[in-house]
Amino acid sequence: MKTNRLEAFSDGVLAIIITIMVLEFKVPEEGTFEALKPLIPKIIAYVISFIYVGIYWNNHHHIFQIIEKVNGKILWANLTLLFFLSLIPFTSAWMGENHFEKNPVAVYGFVLFGCAVSFNILQNVAINSEGPDSLIANALRQKTKEYFSTAAYLVGIIISFFSPFVSLLLYFIVALLWLIPDRRVEKTLD
Repeated sequence: MKTNRLEAFSDGVLAIIITIMVLEFKVPEEGTFEALKPLIPKIIAYVISFIYVGIYWNNHHHIFQIIEKVNGKILWANLTLLFFLSLIPFTSAWMGENHFEKNPVAVYGFVLFGCAVSFNILQNVAINSEGPDSLIANALRQKTKEYFSTAAYLVGIIISFFSPFVSLLLYFIVALLWLIPDRRVEKTLD
């Protein structure tokens, strides 16, 4: 099967995830900036989560630019990624609602860890499906960022029980690392 149905479905799920996140905001009854103050933790959680969903959408797009066909393993690996991504609105809202307390920050980190692991699995399944000399195999030989990110999430989960804000900083640093689109795929397409 070609990749277009998987890409369309994934794009739709990611669009819904972003929509759900913004719908978590309750509009203040007052028209003052002061009325927005209680929403600041939720806004921060939303911005971080929006960036993460955008990063995954961007990198998902890159992968499927160089994959020629989809099989059952790729479909299930993709569904696993979408499962973890679909948990981001809940954990983001919980974290913002509770002003970044340790348990919500730890669970948010666990969801980010699940996203990272499932994305790595999706990449590996795609590489195995396409073959060792494929475009995706050549593009993704170096996985330093992937391994660093996964390890950083684990460290962030542990640290969250002692200092949730340090964990958030670590999660944000990982997001900044991935904010620039992955050039490995773009170089392969040139």
